[in-house]
Amino acid sequence: MRILLIGPPGAGKGTQAVHLAAHLSIPHVSTGDLFSEHIGRGTELGQNAHTHINAGALVPHEVTIGVIGERLARPDTEHGFLLDGFPRNVAQAQVLDGILADSKLGLDAVLDLEIPEGQVIRRIAGRRLCRQDREHIFRVDYGPPEVAGVCDLCGAEVYQREDDREATVRKRLEVYRNETAPVVNHYRAQGLVTTISAHGQVHKVLHRALDAIGQGGADAADTAS
Repeated sequence: MRILLIGPPGAGKGTQAVHLAAHLSIPHVSTGDLFSEHIGRGTELGQNAHTHINAGALVPHEVTIGVIGERLARPDTEHGFLLDGFPRNVAQAQVLDGILADSKLGLDAVLDLEIPEGQVIRRIAGRRLCRQDREHIFRVDYGPPEVAGVCDLCGAEVYQREDDREATVRKRLEVYRNETAPVVNHYRAQGLVTTISAHGQVHKVLHRALDAIGQGGADAADTAS
C-alpha cells in the first residue's frame, strides 16, 4: 500500500507512522530521516539541506523534492511505502502526484489525524526532555520527574525545548492550518482521505488507522506494544 499520513504537530504522527509501516511491512519514508541520511552520506542534497538546517532556515522546496524523489525510486518502495512529513503544502502535493504518475502509481490512502488544538498545546507544551538523553521524556500533567527539573533515570537536567513552548506551538499550528491542512482538501477531492481521531492510547489510534485502510486485525495491538 502507498499511504500518506498527515496531521498537526502533536498528533502523534511520527509514532503512528512507525507502527503502521511495521504492521504493513512497508518502508517508513520521513523527510527528517532522509535529510539526516543524506547529510551523513555527504551527498549534494545533504550538504544543501545541512546548510539551511544549521542556519535555522527551512530546507528549500527543490531539495526536499529531490530527497523524496530519490527515496521513492528505490526498489524497496515497489510494493508500497508510508509517507510522513511530506507533502507540507499543495505545491508539494502536486509534485508528488507527478512523481507517482510518472511511475504509473498513485496513493492508496491519505490518513488525516485529527486532534483538538487545545490538546496539541497541552501535549507539546507539557513535554520535558532530559538534557543528557532525549529519549527520557517527562510530562508536566502526568508522569513528571520525581524531583522537579531532574531526570529520574540519570540525574541530568530536565528542560523544555524552545520548540515546545506554548507561543512556538501556537505558531506551528498556524503554519499547519495555513500551509499543510489544505493538502487534506487536495486529496479529499481525489476521494483518498479518511479522517481519524488521534486522541487516546497509541494502540487505539493504530487500530483506527488500520480499520480505515481495511487492514484491521487482532495483531495490531502487538505492533504498538
